[in-house]
Amino acid sequence: MLLRVPRRWGAVVALASAALFAGMSTASAAPAPVVNITGIEAKNGNLIGLISAAGGANIDPGLSITVSGKNYPVDAITSGQGTPVARSAMLVVDTSGSMGEAGMATVRTAVAAFLKSVPDDVRVGLVAFSGKAVVKLAPTADQGKVQSAVNDLESDGETALYDGVTLAVKTLGTKGERSILLLSDGGDTASKASQAQATAALKTNGVRAEAVSFKSTEGNVSVLKGFATAGGGSVVSAANAGAVASAFTTAAKTLASQLTFSLPLPPGVTAVQNIKVSGVAGGKDFSTTALVDFGEGVAVKATSTAASTVPIVGPTENVIEASKPGGTLPVVNVSPMLGLALGAVFLGLVGAGIALSSGSMKSGRQTRVDSIDQYVAPGAPVKGKKQRQTAVSESLVFLGDRMMEGRESTSKTMALIERADLPLRPGEWWVLRIVALAVGMAVSLLVFNGGLIMTAVALVLGFIFGWVMPAVVLRFLAKRRAKKFDHMLPDVLTLIASSLSTGFSLPQALDAVAKDAAEPAAKEFSRALAETRIGADIAESLERLSDRMDSGNMRWTAMAIRIQREVGGNLAETMRTTAKTLREREELTRHVRALSAEGRLSAYILIALPIGIFLFTMKSNREYVELLWTRPLGLVMLAVGIVSLGIGMFWMNKLVDVKV
Repeated sequence: MLLRVPRRWGAVVALASAALFAGMSTASAAPAPVVNITGIEAKNGNLIGLISAAGGANIDPGLSITVSGKNYPVDAITSGQGTPVARSAMLVVDTSGSMGEAGMATVRTAVAAFLKSVPDDVRVGLVAFSGKAVVKLAPTADQGKVQSAVNDLESDGETALYDGVTLAVKTLGTKGERSILLLSDGGDTASKASQAQATAALKTNGVRAEAVSFKSTEGNVSVLKGFATAGGGSVVSAANAGAVASAFTTAAKTLASQLTFSLPLPPGVTAVQNIKVSGVAGGKDFSTTALVDFGEGVAVKATSTAASTVPIVGPTENVIEASKPGGTLPVVNVSPMLGLALGAVFLGLVGAGIALSSGSMKSGRQTRVDSIDQYVAPGAPVKGKKQRQTAVSESLVFLGDRMMEGRESTSKTMALIERADLPLRPGEWWVLRIVALAVGMAVSLLVFNGGLIMTAVALVLGFIFGWVMPAVVLRFLAKRRAKKFDHMLPDVLTLIASSLSTGFSLPQALDAVAKDAAEPAAKEFSRALAETRIGADIAESLERLSDRMDSGNMRWTAMAIRIQREVGGNLAETMRTTAKTLREREELTRHVRALSAEGRLSAYILIALPIGIFLFTMKSNREYVELLWTRPLGLVMLAVGIVSLGIGMFWMNKLVDVKV
């Protein structure tokens, strides 16, 4: 039996059904909210970033991140639970004359509502624009300062909207999650920047933009929509104070609803990559992309130590051989550069051991001098015994002798070695210089490990350090021993004068010095006395002693002895007068050094301070100091700094070096 329905009721039912299906179709076709990734970067071995949905829509914490074609599931957390990404928001407020006092009151109320809802970790700043855009407050966590700065705003003048947006983007910088909240009621009448430049600044710097259109015309709303589209945000039209406050509160809720995700850097992914983040927001599926600079990335670890060419497949599905640069040594699991540096250090230490073990490190001349010393002072112990040299050490030293032979610097070097009383001959000194070069470059590679440019710089610095440091140390040892000899010389001359007064001859007085004086005076006078016993003139032996120790005081003493031997006189009194003169000069020298001690200490501190800070920063914040050699401007700054430091060292040395 069929139920007959009146025609008019059938029409009503049909219309209702159509409306129901249309509503269902509209609901199913509702677009997903706009989702943006902000503040994304590769940092400390992790890929971190923030994800937010326009209007504060809820985002499902379960995300999927696609990197180089491989998916990685990630559980995001609410940013309020301690995000590693710094967040900054800039309020960009129109303070032109068209806003009026009522508009400023609306701004104050809306900002108060915004500050109540914004998360505590978000730093908020303020840019106001009328005829000119001005930063009223840099981003800060002190919300009281923000509200106070907003309360001081006054409306006046024209409108520089584009300048305001550009200035806000510049003030936010380039790090972390950055957003602007723009409130404007008019167009632009006074900007130096164009609308295209302001839009490009938002896109290029990845700054999210939310706009509130307050009493705007349709034409001006389109400008604000362009900013919101470029910044991945939205535009809210607000015709009254309540709507403006609601829009500001919604913007704050968007910040509060942001999720933080963190993913360990996938091995093998380097350079700039386009990643995709997928998930569910507001009940709708979404996917969004972002460019990330992975830098050098994380090296792919070897899975087998059987061979150095085992293929390894990373997330990029590319085959990488462990023997290629950027991988690791399969046996010890260290980078090739580190392994090379450690190997160089090992070879350097082996070379030093061979050089130091090459006999007693004494030349034949030194052995003969020791024999003469034994004759002069029979009880004096011999410092070392002649040992048998190995074939390797003999070859190295022989090669060193050939390299040092005929060079102009060899005689100067041997004079310094003799003055420092080091048991080295030319070939052995050459071997030590080569070992120092290897160790210097290896240590420099360990300290300044990095890319190709940094490796080249490290090798150059290590070469310079390894070549210069042995000479510096040799000069220091020679100067220290010569200075000690000069300090002892007045007492030695007093001892000679006393011996002469008791009836001793000059050779007998020198023999007393060789037996009773301290080093280095005892050894040097013993050598001079030994020369006289094999036929040399005593005055000439003392002059050679002064040349050997580079002592002006000893030259004066030798000259006084030579004059006395030629013209006659009381040699004991001459020695006493000379000793008194030298003692007074020594006293004056020490007095001058005491007066200039503050200047020398200041010089030491000023020289060591930049070097110490550089080494400390290398250890504590390497990324910061690496800019000095990874950027052209940094290289220029580094070169200028080194030159300035060298000039300062020379200048301060001349200031505190007082000749007496």
